[in-house]
Amino acid sequence: MDALAEAVVAGAAPAELEQLPLPGHFTAAHLRAEDVDSFTGFTEADDKDVRKSIHIGSVPMPELAPNEVLVAVMASGINYNTVWSAMFEPIPTFTFLKHFGRQDRWAARHDRPFHVIGSDASGVVVRTGSGVRRWRVGDRVVVSPVYVDEEDPATHADGMLGTGMLAWGFETNYGGLAHYTVARTSQLLPKPAHLTWEEAASNPLCAGTAYRMLVSDRGARMTQGDVVLIWGAAGGLGAYAVQLVRNGGGIAVGVVSSERKAEYARRLGCHHVINREEIGLSGSEAPADPAVVGKRLGKLIRAATGEDPHIVFEHVGRATFGVSVYVVRRGGTVVTCGSSTGYQHEFDNRYLWMRLKRIIGSHGSNLQEQAAVGRLLDLGHLAPALTATYPLTATAEAARLVQNNEHLGKVGVLSLAPAPGLGGTASERR
Repeated sequence: MDALAEAVVAGAAPAELEQLPLPGHFTAAHLRAEDVDSFTGFTEADDKDVRKSIHIGSVPMPELAPNEVLVAVMASGINYNTVWSAMFEPIPTFTFLKHFGRQDRWAARHDRPFHVIGSDASGVVVRTGSGVRRWRVGDRVVVSPVYVDEEDPATHADGMLGTGMLAWGFETNYGGLAHYTVARTSQLLPKPAHLTWEEAASNPLCAGTAYRMLVSDRGARMTQGDVVLIWGAAGGLGAYAVQLVRNGGGIAVGVVSSERKAEYARRLGCHHVINREEIGLSGSEAPADPAVVGKRLGKLIRAATGEDPHIVFEHVGRATFGVSVYVVRRGGTVVTCGSSTGYQHEFDNRYLWMRLKRIIGSHGSNLQEQAAVGRLLDLGHLAPALTATYPLTATAEAARLVQNNEHLGKVGVLSLAPAPGLGGTASERR
C-alpha cells in the first residue's frame, strides 16, 4: 500500500492527503487484452471460468481530467457486468474502450491493454480536477455507475438518454475494483454516514437500477397494491426490488431457485415466494412452450394474491422473458434490464399486442434517481443487500460466486478497507 493509501486508511485530514504524492501505479482487479481469445471456441455448455481472466496487479495511474476526481476506494462490489467483462461477452470490453478512446484526448486514456473493472465503489476523494467545484479532498463518497456526457443536451433531460452515456467500469476503464478509481463529478453522491464502506458500496448499481425500473416515472410506475413478480428475488437486483415493492405498498411475489434463497427473500420482506422447480423452469434455456410454464406460474400467483401481476421485474432474460410476457395481466407492464441468461428473447406477440401489455426497457439510473435511493438509505427505508465480503485479492473468487449464481444479494469487495465493519460514523442510526 502506498503512502497516500495508508493515510486514507488511517483517517488523515484533507490537508495531509493533499500534500502526499500520488503513486505512479496502483493495485487493481483487471482484464488483459492478451486474454481476449482465451475462451474462443467454447460452447454454451463449456465453463468460461472468470477466475482465469481476472488478474490482480499493478496498473499505471492515469492523468486526471478537469471534471474528474480520484477516489481512494475503500470498498467495491461484484455485479453481473463484471462477469460479462471477464467472459468477454457479448463482445470483449476492450472493444468498448477502443471505441471510446477515439473521442478525445481524455477518452484516449481508457484505451489500454488492460481494463480495470468494477461498477460500484465507496471511498475518499484524494484529488480533484481543475474544473471541480462541489467536491473536496477528504469527502466520503459513493460512485454511481452511470458515466454521462454533460455536454449532450439529452443528458439534461435524463442522464440515461444521452448518447454519450456509458456504464462506468464496464464501458470505461479505471473502475471500482481497485485501490483507486477515476470518476466524473456527475457520478458522485455523499456516502450514507451510518453505513460501513462495504455496505455503502453495495448499493449504487443494483439499488439505483431497481428504483428506476419500479418507482421512477421512467419505469413501471408502481403504485400501492400492485402485484409485482420479481424474478431472481434473492439476487442483487431482486433484493432491492423486494424492498422497494414492500415499502411502496405493493405485493412482492418472488421467484428463486432454492429454499435457501427463498428464506432470504422472505427475510427481505417478500410476501410470497415461488421456487422455480414448482413451475418446471431450470437452467438458462427458455422453455419449449413459455405458455405452459406461464400457466403454472399464473396459477400459483393467483392462489397467493387472488390476481395476476401488474408488473414483472425482469432481468433474467432468455430463460424467463417469454413467461414474463405471458403471465403479466392484461394492460400490465414487463420492465426489463440486463439478461443474465442471454440477450435473445422470444415471446408470443399475441399476448403482448392483443392484451395491451407493455415492455419497458430500463438501464441504470440517473443521478437524481441515485440521490433518491441515497435518501431512502439515509432514512433507513432501504437496507444494503450485502451478504458476503471478499478481499480485493480474491475478486476472481467473488466474481465466480456470482457467475455460478451461488450468491445471495450483493457480494462486496474490500479494496483499501482493512476489515469489514469500518467506515460508519453515525452508529446511532443503524
